[in-house]
Amino acid sequence: MAETINVTIRLDREIKEQAESMFNDFGMNLSTAFNIFARQSLRQGRIPFEIYDPFYSEKNQAELSRRIKEVESGRANFVIKTMEELEAMADE
Repeated sequence: MAETINVTIRLDREIKEQAESMFNDFGMNLSTAFNIFARQSLRQGRIPFEIYDPFYSEKNQAELSRRIKEVESGRANFVIKTMEELEAMADE
Protein backbone atom coordinates (compact mmCIF):
# COMPACT_ATOMS: atom_id res chain seq x y z
CA MET A 1 0.00 0.00 0.00
CA ALA A 2 1.23 3.49 -0.80
CA GLU A 3 2.42 5.76 1.97
CA THR A 4 -0.33 8.12 3.14
CA ILE A 5 0.02 11.66 4.45
CA ASN A 6 -2.33 14.04 6.20
CA VAL A 7 -3.70 16.98 4.22
CA THR A 8 -5.44 19.95 5.78
CA ILE A 9 -8.16 21.78 3.85
CA ARG A 10 -10.40 24.66 4.83
CA LEU A 11 -14.17 24.46 4.36
CA ASP A 12 -17.05 26.48 5.69
CA ARG A 13 -18.44 24.60 8.69
CA GLU A 14 -21.89 24.23 7.10
CA ILE A 15 -20.42 22.86 3.85
CA LYS A 16 -18.31 20.36 5.78
CA GLU A 17 -21.27 19.17 7.83
CA GLN A 18 -23.51 18.82 4.77
CA ALA A 19 -20.77 16.98 2.85
CA GLU A 20 -20.09 14.61 5.75
CA SER A 21 -23.80 13.83 6.01
CA MET A 22 -24.15 13.17 2.28
CA PHE A 23 -21.00 11.04 2.05
CA ASN A 24 -22.04 9.09 5.14
CA ASP A 25 -25.27 8.27 3.29
CA PHE A 26 -23.03 6.82 0.55
CA GLY A 27 -21.17 4.76 3.14
CA MET A 28 -17.95 6.77 3.14
CA ASN A 29 -16.27 9.48 5.16
CA LEU A 30 -14.98 12.84 3.95
CA SER A 31 -11.44 11.51 3.54
CA THR A 32 -12.59 8.69 1.26
CA ALA A 33 -14.69 11.12 -0.80
CA PHE A 34 -11.72 13.44 -1.33
CA ASN A 35 -9.52 10.49 -2.25
CA ILE A 36 -12.06 9.43 -4.87
CA PHE A 37 -12.17 12.99 -6.21
CA ALA A 38 -8.35 13.20 -6.44
CA ARG A 39 -8.03 9.79 -8.12
CA GLN A 40 -10.75 10.49 -10.66
CA SER A 41 -9.22 13.90 -11.43
CA LEU A 42 -5.86 12.24 -12.13
CA ARG A 43 -7.41 9.44 -14.22
CA GLN A 44 -9.39 11.86 -16.35
CA GLY A 45 -6.82 14.66 -16.41
CA ARG A 46 -9.52 17.14 -15.43
CA ILE A 47 -12.06 17.89 -12.72
CA PRO A 48 -14.42 14.91 -13.05
CA PHE A 49 -17.63 16.91 -13.16
CA GLU A 50 -19.02 20.04 -14.77
CA ILE A 51 -18.50 23.24 -12.80
CA TYR A 52 -21.67 25.23 -13.22
CA ASP A 53 -22.18 28.93 -12.63
CA PRO A 54 -25.87 29.95 -12.85
CA PHE A 55 -24.79 33.35 -14.17
CA TYR A 56 -24.09 31.68 -17.52
CA SER A 57 -27.38 29.76 -17.72
CA GLU A 58 -29.40 30.19 -20.93
CA LYS A 59 -32.24 31.84 -19.00
CA ASN A 60 -29.96 34.39 -17.33
CA GLN A 61 -28.07 35.17 -20.53
CA ALA A 62 -31.38 35.74 -22.35
CA GLU A 63 -32.51 38.11 -19.59
CA LEU A 64 -29.21 40.00 -19.70
CA SER A 65 -29.48 40.32 -23.50
CA ARG A 66 -33.04 41.61 -23.18
CA ARG A 67 -31.97 44.23 -20.65
CA ILE A 68 -28.99 45.34 -22.75
CA LYS A 69 -31.34 45.86 -25.71
CA GLU A 70 -33.63 47.94 -23.49
CA VAL A 71 -30.72 50.14 -22.44
CA GLU A 72 -29.42 50.48 -26.00
CA SER A 73 -32.88 51.41 -27.32
CA GLY A 74 -33.43 53.99 -24.59
CA ARG A 75 -36.47 52.17 -23.17
CA ALA A 76 -34.80 51.24 -19.87
CA ASN A 77 -35.58 53.23 -16.75
CA PHE A 78 -32.56 53.32 -14.51
CA VAL A 79 -30.75 55.80 -12.32
CA ILE A 80 -27.01 56.34 -12.32
CA LYS A 81 -25.45 57.26 -8.99
CA THR A 82 -21.86 57.88 -7.98
CA MET A 83 -20.27 55.94 -5.13
CA GLU A 84 -20.45 59.08 -3.01
CA GLU A 85 -24.21 59.34 -3.61
CA LEU A 86 -24.70 55.66 -2.76
CA GLU A 87 -22.64 55.99 0.44
CA ALA A 88 -24.64 59.07 1.45
CA MET A 89 -27.88 57.11 0.90
CA ALA A 90 -26.55 54.29 3.07
CA ASP A 91 -25.75 56.74 5.86
CA GLU A 92 -29.33 58.10 5.94
